[in-house]
Amino acid sequence: MKTILYVLDMDAQVRFYRDTLGLALKFPQGLADYSGEFWVEFDTGGCSLVLHGGGHKRLGADTPKLAFAVDNIDAMRDLLQRRGVHMGEIRTPVPGTRVCDGVDPEGHPFSIDWHA
Repeated sequence: MKTILYVLDMDAQVRFYRDTLGLALKFPQGLADYSGEFWVEFDTGGCSLVLHGGGHKRLGADTPKLAFAVDNIDAMRDLLQRRGVHMGEIRTPVPGTRVCDGVDPEGHPFSIDWHA
């Protein structure tokens, strides 16, 4: 299974998902600059996250929201904030679940979540 996210600035988005969020890059690997790529794939465990070039920043109510499960939501929120990512407050939408929202450099929403 793959989730595709259309992006404008491929190199900046690769750096965000690889270096800031810490996702493992699957394809292509070892490039110094990803700005010329139109398909970059990350391993997220259960599926792949694909960054697809050619986005037009048409964010709306239907924009997909990526959610990443974490072992320690407090530590991950702190780490992301130290890396310059604006993160919302941690909330508990249902008992046993804690969630915190953020956005990537192009405004795509994502969340980190922890489940008991």
